[in-house]
Amino acid sequence: MRVLVIPDIHLKTWIFDRAEKILKDGKAEHAVCLMDMPDDWDMGFQIERYKETFDRAIAFAVDYPDTLWCYGNHDVSYPWGKLETGYSPYAERTVISKLEELKNSLKYPEQINIMHRIDNVLFSHGGLTTDFLKWFNEDLMNADIDDVIAAVNDASPYYLWDDESPLWLRPQDKTRETFRADTYKQVVGHTPVEKIFEKNGIISTDVFSTYRDGTQIGESAMIVIDSETGEYDKIEVVGK
Repeated sequence: MRVLVIPDIHLKTWIFDRAEKILKDGKAEHAVCLMDMPDDWDMGFQIERYKETFDRAIAFAVDYPDTLWCYGNHDVSYPWGKLETGYSPYAERTVISKLEELKNSLKYPEQINIMHRIDNVLFSHGGLTTDFLKWFNEDLMNADIDDVIAAVNDASPYYLWDDESPLWLRPQDKTRETFRADTYKQVVGHTPVEKIFEKNGIISTDVFSTYRDGTQIGESAMIVIDSETGEYDKIEVVGK
């Protein structure tokens, strides 16, 4: 299956427009969104922007009902009450209610979670390492992959609100042992990068984040990944 990866949103509704075109053009059969829907530079008072972003995501979810959604740290920070860079107390009620509305718009509630697997590819906001799983529950080291993912998805904020968790990991910064890298490719967002690239079996895709002045940090592209082989193509898209 060819899967389109939609990277971090951060109040940019146009990203869904570009994703929709890729799907309509037949370049992918399925989509996974790495979320981080809310928050961006100096947007804390722009409540309508928050609403518009979630409403666009909900419309996308309705039009493409098989889409999977991976929570980001900026998403769960609101229902978990975890203050975060860019966190807007003014948008708190909006984000919490819109996250629930997004979940309720899906065919199955399990479509929105911390981690997902499609065949041989794992999707999460930050990535899963061997060290995190050992710390979280060493008994899972030899477990079936779907049991591992289910356990991570059920983990408490104590484990997930941690720098090494699948919500927060930044594998771009230093070398870590990627969980079962010999079997599974991983795709992540979270950390802004200039180019989409692969390191230690983890593909980083957050290229639409911006500097404070609004300049996009990375290239204008998304990936479509083959869920069986882990091979991927970059598809150029027009920015804002």
